[in-house]
Amino acid sequence: MIKLIKLEWIKNNTRKYMIKAALVTAIICAFVLALAFLGIADDPDGTLDAALGAEGISLTVEMFSNMTYLLLTSSMFGSFIINSYKNRTMELMFIYPIRRQRVLASQILAVWLFCFSALILTKLLIYAAVVGVAKAGVWRSSFVIDIHLGSLSFWMILVIRSFVTVSLGLICLFVGMIRKSSKTALIAAFLLFLITQGNVGDFSMAGNKAFMLALTVISFVLAGVVIGRAETGELN
Repeated sequence: MIKLIKLEWIKNNTRKYMIKAALVTAIICAFVLALAFLGIADDPDGTLDAALGAEGISLTVEMFSNMTYLLLTSSMFGSFIINSYKNRTMELMFIYPIRRQRVLASQILAVWLFCFSALILTKLLIYAAVVGVAKAGVWRSSFVIDIHLGSLSFWMILVIRSFVTVSLGLICLFVGMIRKSSKTALIAAFLLFLITQGNVGDFSMAGNKAFMLALTVISFVLAGVVIGRAETGELN
């Protein structure tokens, strides 16, 4: 399986996604630093203009990084899998004396592992930059610096949230496979983000652990359905 995953990374030129991840990290980092230390998020009277409960900088980092990587995960699923079925190039992979389910599972894992690792690195780099600027004491932060890099709970939350975010991409893969469209997968990713991170007034599902757990379980169930139908590539 490891050899198949590495083959997928080579075949799909994962280096270009590394470049994209680096650019995304730089952009999000610059935006977060501007929000926190340049007063962009402040009202004219100098008070923070943020949603209720979003006074800490970590929620801002989580929101933008999770949104970006949910879209990136869906995009990679589109390139690695959905387009291959649409263009029938997947049939070339099935020539090898390897079970089709195993081939498809390796493709899913190739995307999942890359995005999970990249998301964690992205968040760590942004958190480190925020903490570094805050400790320098040159600018006052509009947000509460609720980042504790030495705390076990910080690392647990970092890993769990990244795990959930990337796993939601499996739902987008399922939807995209039904329509044989990578664009549909991206639209599904955007809608998922609105559902999981958006709010109506003071109501939001972002902090609902049961809801996020249910979505994660559904994600892996749908991934199992996609792999189980690998023989035909049909989900309807």
